Amino acid sequence: MRKVIYNRFGDANVLELTEQAVPVPEQNQLLIRVKAVSINPLDWKVYGGEMKLMSGSKFPKSVGIDFSGIVEKTGSHITGFKTGDEIIGMLDVFKGGALADYVVVKETDIVLKPANTSFAEAAALPVTGLSALQIMDQLAAVQPNQEILINGASGGIGIFAVQIARQRGAKVTAVVSTKSLDEAKQWGADKVIDYKKQDIQQLTQKFDAVIDLSGRLTFKAAKKRMKDKATFVTTLPEPQVLLYSFFNNLFSGKKLKILIVKPTVENLKKLTGLAEQNLQIVLDKTYFINEVRKAYNEASKGKIIGKSVILFD
Repeated sequence: MRKVIYNRFGDANVLELTEQAVPVPEQNQLLIRVKAVSINPLDWKVYGGEMKLMSGSKFPKSVGIDFSGIVEKTGSHITGFKTGDEIIGMLDVFKGGALADYVVVKETDIVLKPANTSFAEAAALPVTGLSALQIMDQLAAVQPNQEILINGASGGIGIFAVQIARQRGAKVTAVVSTKSLDEAKQWGADKVIDYKKQDIQQLTQKFDAVIDLSGRLTFKAAKKRMKDKATFVTTLPEPQVLLYSFFNNLFSGKKLKILIVKPTVENLKKLTGLAEQNLQIVLDKTYFINEVRKAYNEASKGKIIGKSVILFD
């Protein structure tokens, strides 16, 4: 089978498409034939060496976190799935391994694919969708009528975050680029800001939660736009930020929360339920597995709307 690996840290050119043996599932595992894998910014942070503390430095390493596919074979102890089931799933965020024709998973890694989505759309759900759920329901704990600022609202997490925040009854201000203004309104944003034309630091409004999905807004800068007991959420789990957040949150009413995705079957099922209720999934580009370097090179430039997905023919 084909599998993408890398033997050193670097840019997308370190990714290699290799031939490997098809894995054999154990009694409590399933063999999945992969149909699509989504691209996440965390991928290039890991293979770029930015997450060595979490990923380790032993090679070879694998790529790809969330995926869709079909159950090919089940271990003898598997009771919740059968051969032929269409599923979505998520692997360890720092180890990956989904960019392969086949992957071995546990029952707790997967749920049934939403029937109204394609394999490409379904692969785009787990990482970004679970991230948005975790931000809204746990980190920011969004309540009805709260005022929420989402910076970077046209990315993978942002599109879901806008929709989920609106479902929770929040008033959403979405910060996007010019080309995403109309789309952000369609996703449900109450107010849309073009960051190329308006500096959010010049806003007079203050928010109950400021969610930065761009990686460019600091907590120090965001404080000016936060209410006294507001929350700032960042998606950058850097060691110094983790340490600073611990001490800040002991003494300050303005909290700093850091997203580290913690997938659960319950939340995956909640996410597929939202998808079946017409949660919008936006795909920017699709690629084939032999275009993996091109796919990551283009995605890492950060000018896409929604998610890019790699398909297996």
